[in-house]
Amino acid sequence: MNFEKLENKRVLVTAGAQGIGEAISRHFIEAGAHLAIHYFSSDTVATSLVELAESRGLRAVAVQGDLCKREDAEKVAAKVEDALGGLDVLVNNAGSLMGRRELSDIEDAFWRSVWDVNLTSNFLITQAVLDLLVANENSSIVNLSSLAGRKGGHAGSVVYSAAKGGILTWSRSLATELGPKGVRVNAIAPGLILGTSFHNTHTTEESAAATIASLPLARAGTPDDVARAVLFLASEYDGFISGATLDINGGVYGC
Repeated sequence: MNFEKLENKRVLVTAGAQGIGEAISRHFIEAGAHLAIHYFSSDTVATSLVELAESRGLRAVAVQGDLCKREDAEKVAAKVEDALGGLDVLVNNAGSLMGRRELSDIEDAFWRSVWDVNLTSNFLITQAVLDLLVANENSSIVNLSSLAGRKGGHAGSVVYSAAKGGILTWSRSLATELGPKGVRVNAIAPGLILGTSFHNTHTTEESAAATIASLPLARAGTPDDVARAVLFLASEYDGFISGATLDINGGVYGC
């Protein structure tokens, strides 16, 4: 796929060093974009991605931070500006199920933690880099939601599903508010994407097999499937797509 419009664009990918985020980061590097890779704990993969980008003559930086904290989000934004000189694309990929709990077993602290990781982090980093985005004639935000945000998810994912549903509405609201400032905002809603720590941790082999059997395309998705869609939405700087959600799930939604 040709992503020439992304050459020399400046991109921040949150949680960009694992699973879907790592695939997104690699695809941006292949497209010739300068890259800031946010990570929460281990810097091993983030550092290797920086080395890959630099080997291709691109600017890149790995930035640690807990995006549920305003001070960390602002620190990440400052490091992005210092390393890249600005920002054209924000990919809000950070998020996690954090465990399955039925409604009767959900404690206040668990509710807040899941909500913060999936939605508050999105709010804080978007707000922190907003000035960098609106400084350009055209910028793009791509938010990672989930099929769970569309359909409610499987049992035990009520908090995660609610937060991911919030991402969909948040994206549409941002598209309305930021459009006049030259910033397009869209969302991605992946279904079953295997080969990630998320599903390795939270999805059993039996559950995955049952889901695959119900899909019109009869296969699970891959991180690369999601990454290509993210780059498509990010690359349409002068396009007319904003406030949309792109479903990547093998055809299960709406069936």
